Amino acid sequence: MSKNILTRGHSRALTRHHKLAVAGVAALGAAAIGLSAVPSNASTAGPAEAASAPEAKVTYRTEPIQDVKAGVTDRDAASSIKIEQIAAKKEAAAQAAAKKKAAAAAAAKAKAEKARQTEESTSRAAERAEVKKAAPKTYGNTLDGWIRESLAIMKKHGIPGSYEGIHRNIIRESSGNPKAINLWDVNAKNGIPSKGLLQVIPPTFEAYHVPGTSKNIYDPVANITAACNYAADKYGTMDNVDSAY
Repeated sequence: MSKNILTRGHSRALTRHHKLAVAGVAALGAAAIGLSAVPSNASTAGPAEAASAPEAKVTYRTEPIQDVKAGVTDRDAASSIKIEQIAAKKEAAAQAAAKKKAAAAAAAKAKAEKARQTEESTSRAAERAEVKKAAPKTYGNTLDGWIRESLAIMKKHGIPGSYEGIHRNIIRESSGNPKAINLWDVNAKNGIPSKGLLQVIPPTFEAYHVPGTSKNIYDPVANITAACNYAADKYGTMDNVDSAY
């Protein structure tokens, strides 16, 4: 029995049958590669066509990538809008706080100004009252002024009498003439004529003279106050006198 022994560096020669088998396997492999490279919508070609056809180009779809990019852009835009909204809210809050602060400052300023004006008004009123209190009241140099000044002095000394009572007796006694003098009655005959608005004789004027008034019997205020002081002592008040007294 003969043996086929392969020696190193030598190979058995391929038979015709082996060559056909190898060629078939190669053709099938090329066809498989061609089918895998052809797009899914292309028609299937035979082994000969696959072998002679040019190499197919592989195409790629870009839509998913575009969708991803659009999604990222949308998210970025939404984030930007949200940031702008937050910034707008902060700005509005800051403006509202500033407005509130300004209003509070204006109110405080107005309150302080009102308090200052009130204080100044009170101070001026107090000053006027002080000046009014310090300055003596003045009266007109008329019958009305003489009577009113006499009443003020009489009030200080507790001497009763009213404007009406004094005025009535003055008109009857002297018609309002402070220089009037009676030179025909009994007092005149006795050398002590009645003088002034209320026709007071010198002894009576001296006895009932009111401190703070003139010593001159013809002085209107001095004459009135002395006569009223005398009438208060004799009749209770000048208001009770209706004739010569």
